[in-house]
Formats: sequence, C-alpha cells, structure tokens
Amino acid sequence: MKRIYIHLSILLMLAAINVNGQPWARNDAIFNPSGIPSLPFSQPRFADLDGDGDNDLCIGSIDNSPIYMENTGSASLAHFIPGDNIFSMVASLDAEMGVSKDIDADGDLDFITGGFTGLNVYENTGTSNNPVFVKVEGYFTGLDVGQSPVPDFADIDNDGDPDMVVGLSESGLVKLYTNTGTPASGIFSENSMYEIADVGLYAYPTFCDLDDDSDQDLVIGRDGLGIWYYKNNGTPELADWQIDMTVFAGIAMEAYFNSPGLTDLDGDGTFDLVFGNADGPLKYFVNTGTPNIPVWEENISLFGGVLDPGGASNPYLFDFDADGDLDLFTGSQIGDIKYYKNTGTVTGPAWEENSEYFTSLKHSIYSAVAVGDVNADGLPDAIVGDLSGKLYYHRNTGFGFTLVEAALQSVALGGWSAPRLVDFDSDGDFDIIAGSENGKLNYIENQGSAGNPVWVLISAYFGSLDVGSNCVPAIADLDYDGDLDMLCGTMFGDIIWFENQNGSWVENLSMIFGIIGEQNASPSFGDLDGDGDQDLVLGEYSGVFSYYRNQYLIIGIPANQQSDIHPAVFPNPCSTESASIQFTLPHETTVMIQIVNISGQVVKEQHLGLLPSGFQTIDLNTNTWPDGAYFIRIQTPESCNVIKIMRQ
Repeated sequence: MKRIYIHLSILLMLAAINVNGQPWARNDAIFNPSGIPSLPFSQPRFADLDGDGDNDLCIGSIDNSPIYMENTGSASLAHFIPGDNIFSMVASLDAEMGVSKDIDADGDLDFITGGFTGLNVYENTGTSNNPVFVKVEGYFTGLDVGQSPVPDFADIDNDGDPDMVVGLSESGLVKLYTNTGTPASGIFSENSMYEIADVGLYAYPTFCDLDDDSDQDLVIGRDGLGIWYYKNNGTPELADWQIDMTVFAGIAMEAYFNSPGLTDLDGDGTFDLVFGNADGPLKYFVNTGTPNIPVWEENISLFGGVLDPGGASNPYLFDFDADGDLDLFTGSQIGDIKYYKNTGTVTGPAWEENSEYFTSLKHSIYSAVAVGDVNADGLPDAIVGDLSGKLYYHRNTGFGFTLVEAALQSVALGGWSAPRLVDFDSDGDFDIIAGSENGKLNYIENQGSAGNPVWVLISAYFGSLDVGSNCVPAIADLDYDGDLDMLCGTMFGDIIWFENQNGSWVENLSMIFGIIGEQNASPSFGDLDGDGDQDLVLGEYSGVFSYYRNQYLIIGIPANQQSDIHPAVFPNPCSTESASIQFTLPHETTVMIQIVNISGQVVKEQHLGLLPSGFQTIDLNTNTWPDGAYFIRIQTPESCNVIKIMRQ
C-alpha cells in the first residue's frame, strides 16, 4: 500500500482526527505534566483570589502580565489549573510581578505590582470572588524605587494599616516604607522609609512569620544563589531584623534570581516555600517541621516535571539509547547541551534528564545540536552550532565525545547556527541543513561517505530564500510525496512551511494551520505518539517546549491506482437531507462508495455495480448524519478518489 497524503490544495481533502478539525493538536502535558507554566524570571505569590478559602497562585515574569492559576483543590491539598484572565487589564510594563493585599480596606484584595514603570496599584472594583482590577494613577508618586521593584505588605508596627517592603533591582537594596496613612488610604513616602539590608542585586523580599512569634520576618531572594532569611528579633511594634543563613541552607542553589513565595499549601499550619528563578520552573519545598522551626523537604509532584533547559530551547528528537523510542536533545541559552532520556514508551513519552555524558559539547551560548551516526560506527555522534555561527563535529567514542576540528572548520554561517542532520541527496550518508542569524538556509553536503564524512558548503543552494532572523529548520516529508520539505522557525516566532516542488521551495500556509510560534521558534519533527506520522516539538526563547500532535489523515491507496475521475459534492457543506456526488468515468467500470467519519470508521458502504462511461450523479441521504466532517471514497478497479464533505 502506498500512503497518500490528501491536503487542502487538492479539493479540500484535508482531515483531522479530533472533533474540531484541527490538523495539529497541542498537548502541553507531554513536556509539562503539572500544567504550571515555566516562565523566565518567574515570581510566584499566593492569595485567595476567588474567595473560596484556599490560596491561588499568581506567577509574574518578564514575559507578560502575571498569570493566574486557580487552586481547584483545597486548603490542605492544592491543585492548580489556568484560571480566568483576571489580570487582563494589568499592563505588562507595570507588572513583572504582583502581590495581593486589601490596600483600601474594602474587604477585597487589590493588586500591587512592580514592573518597568515602577510600583503601581490596581484596585479591585469587583468582588472578593470575582476581581476586576483597575489602575489607580499616581498612588506611589515620589517614591525612589527605580524600575522593576518588588513589593510586599504587612503591618510591621502594629498600628492596623499595611506597611510596605520593596526590593530594588539594580542595587539589591531592601527598603521599608511605614504607612503614615490609614488602612483605607495609605500614605508612603521617602520620609517614612528606612533601609533594611543590601543583598547584592535584584532583591525579592516577602514577609512571613516563619518562627511563629507574632512578628514579621523577611525572606529575601536575590540574583545570586540561595535564599536569605532575616529573622525579626524585635516585637510586633518595633522590628529588628537580623540575618540567619541556616534556615534556607542548601536551598535554591541551582539557579539565579530566586524569588520566594510562602504559604501553607498542605493545611498543616506551617509555611511552605515556593520559589521561581531565572530559568523559570517553580520549586516547591514542604515544611515538615513545626510552625516555629521549619524543616524543608522538596516536593516535585505539585509543580514538577516541566522540561526547561533555562532559555533558548532548540529541540532535536533521536533515539540515542536505541530502545525504540525517541529521546530529546536541546541546546540552551548558556550553551549547555541537555539530554532527556525517554523513560516512557513509543506511544507515551516520559522524560528524565541525564546530561552528564554531553557536557563536552558546549562551545558558546545559544547552542543547537543534531544527533546521528555520521561515521557509521554504530554510535550516534553530534553536530553542534551556537551563537558564533560555527559548526562542530563531535565523534562519539562510546566513552565520551571527541571534537574533530578539521571536519567543519571552514564552515562559518555568520551567527546563530542551528544544524539538522538528514540524507538530503539520498546517497546514504548524512548531510547538514543549517539555519543562521541572517535568515538564510545552508546546505552542507557530505561528499565523502557514510563512514568517512567530508562536508562541503554548497553556496546559494536555496537561492534567495530568506526565512527570517535566527532561522531554525526542521526536515520532513509531511505530504508523503517522496521528497523532503522544511518547516522553519524564526526569532520573531514565525513558523513557515516550505513545500518542495521539484526542487523549488514554495511557502504553504495550509500545512501549519493551528501552530503558534513564540520568540525564537525552533522546530523538530518526530513520531512521539507511535501512530506513524511526524509530530512537532517547538522550542522557544523562554526555554519551554510545545508539543503538537500530527492529526492529518493519511489514506491508504494502492500504488497502481491513479486519481482520474475528479469527484465533486454538492452542496458542500450540506445542511439539507441529501447531497450529490458528481464525477465522470472514462470508461465503463464497477464503482464502490464508502463514507468514512473523522475517526476513520466506515459508516456506509455502497456497491454501485457496473456503471457506463460518462458523467455520473449519485445521491446521498445525509439526513441521519451527525454534524461534522466526512470523507467519501470512490473506488474503481483502476482508481481511488477521496473528497471531504461537511454536514452542518
């Protein structure tokens, strides 16, 4: 059986298996089973934003306005899902992060933000369980807090109104502003400010009574490793903060710019710790101690499982351990090559990072990698690109990788080189297709052999084709016409499909319908669900991965059959009780018609017997068909034709 792909450019014969007709179905759980987004420079904060008695999650970042994650669990067993867009009126420049506090004493939580524009107040003009945030202009006029300050609120002088701590970005200074107004109308000024500490750069403070002595301590993240704890040795009326480095010893030592949020997520009366960082994934430590002596134990189930190499992910799928399923490689912003072993199955992947074997592959920042056995010794090798625009061949010895300096030393692509290994000329060895910063695609042909590669850059192979800055290619025959096509991502998030039409590269928008690219979109193809077609994985600047399941309908047609009767259906879409198939037979022949639903089930089969040559009209009773998409297969001994019909 020859597999024929029927697509939109041929009589609208494009189909998807899901009920919405989407050819690509996004499933974020493949690379993020918790569903909690990994955002660059993430800053988690907690508050009961829907008034149901448990703490919801607000995640700030440098990407956009904060994201609201609703706690659909309980006060003792948290579970977070994406909530309503309650921050839709919060400007992204105002809010790299935000905290919730009833700053006007009206019984609901307002939203106080820190961002590029400084400190801002968004008043809740809705209710305690249905907030609507509207900006209050000029609330913090006169405060010297610079750009991207980080606020939090607590009553530190026991006078009944909220005071404010602010961490500064560039200086790392932590400032305390006592409220000289009232609970309903706060007044904050530099005259009522004093400095608490300087933690270096980018201070991220939050209040918390971590020792249960009825006064407010300070937990402070910073641009360096670790989290600092300032214990309040004073009283509820007169604070006296002193640093204690033992409370969070050994925590948050993997990434920089740690921003903590503390709340009781398991209902045991102790404060638990959740913090974000520059890489993005949230870390969760359960307090298994007492209300006054915390003991931290990491929990990886609530927020864990997200794959994020730390920025500028550039995925490549390859079965490195030869166990029959696809593993995942990626470059990263700092240049490390990450390897995620697939510990699941051919149809259901699961990931476990094991990158130690690949540490020698790093050259420069913004790396990309392609993997394959380029010297036919049975061991998969690596081709690495990076910001320099160079390419590096690393031969796998079985004990590590050895750089073969001479192999690609003459290739310089001008920046942001992103290689892909593929036998592009069908001669049995691996060639290289590489994107680059200038938007050009580069063909580096293996003019040696499968066992002894000799790569030569073929100038202007793709002519004047310009994909866009920082282009990254992925190669696949998605239309099953026997040649290789290309999907390219760019710095601005463009996703462009180029169909190979007899050596000419023609952009085809229909093939990528439903795919959404982000900054520095980096595509890779691989069959991750074991259904025989190529699924898509996208990397991006933030570091996370997006998975798109390929749902295009592949229809089996015998190789000796040609599509020569050119059917049509009227009306199409149909909403009446009947429709008509019209086609022309070149000669007298037998005809069979099958009606197939979008799940691939044959719902009706009709043998029409011997029909004369010439124009034919076959009536269909569609009255009992549920609304949706169907495929009509018209079969003769010599040909097979398929056409799509919509019932609505």
